[in-house]
Amino acid sequence: MGATNRTRLKDYQKAISADTRLLMKVHTSNFRIIGFTEEVDLKSLVALGHEHGIPVMNDLGSGCMIDLGLHGLQREPTVEDVVAAGVDVATFSGDKLLGGPQAGIIIGKGTILEKIRKNPLNRALRIDKLTLSALEATMIHYLNPERARKDLRVLKALTETLDGVAARAKKLLRKLKKANLEGIRFSLKEGMSAAGGGSLPGQEIPTMLVVMTPLLMSAVRLEEMFRRLEIPIIARIAAADVLMDMRTVEEEEFHFILEGLKTVTSAATPSESLRE
Repeated sequence: MGATNRTRLKDYQKAISADTRLLMKVHTSNFRIIGFTEEVDLKSLVALGHEHGIPVMNDLGSGCMIDLGLHGLQREPTVEDVVAAGVDVATFSGDKLLGGPQAGIIIGKGTILEKIRKNPLNRALRIDKLTLSALEATMIHYLNPERARKDLRVLKALTETLDGVAARAKKLLRKLKKANLEGIRFSLKEGMSAAGGGSLPGQEIPTMLVVMTPLLMSAVRLEEMFRRLEIPIIARIAAADVLMDMRTVEEEEFHFILEGLKTVTSAATPSESLRE
């Protein structure tokens, strides 16, 4: 019944039988289907489930807790939206857009959650105390959504203004040029960020890139040396350049970047030049 690109309420209706125990909808949090598409409204699915006495589950995926549409990004359904729709069970990630540790979260109606709690799999798959502590610390931020947006790294990176990112990029560029690092030419250029990590598929976010053009080795070799540092520097390659997306870099991390570059440039020799 239905298809990956077009699913209607009647597809669910036709699939219900005496053996049906759950109606489920999965949000496409890590991909987008565009063009000739159709999906079932969650409230309509909940109404259908209640009509037949069948619980409804929604896998929300990335666990968004704030309205990203207010910050110029594509709007993702929030946990609050799903709860308001009346679903019996909802699942989402503790990391990704939520901004906490990697974990799976289950919320819903008490009678169903009690059955889940008593299931032997719950004990086998439950998170440890350190993860639980980190998740609690993350969730406390959401008591003040604006504080969460500013303090949780993933939300701050996604919603920061381009002006803020550019100002930080210019500051790092000045420090890099002042360090007189031989063998690398530094510059800035505008670019695009992607959320990645199973969230906001297709969303491009304007950013500022620090461009590192290696003169004594290839970009592939430079990027590899960055990754092999005691404190790795993660960047990406474009043609003959290594790019650092300044949405992903905080000012307090400048020191590690400078020290890492000093280590890399001191190890570089002309014999390595473009040998890849």
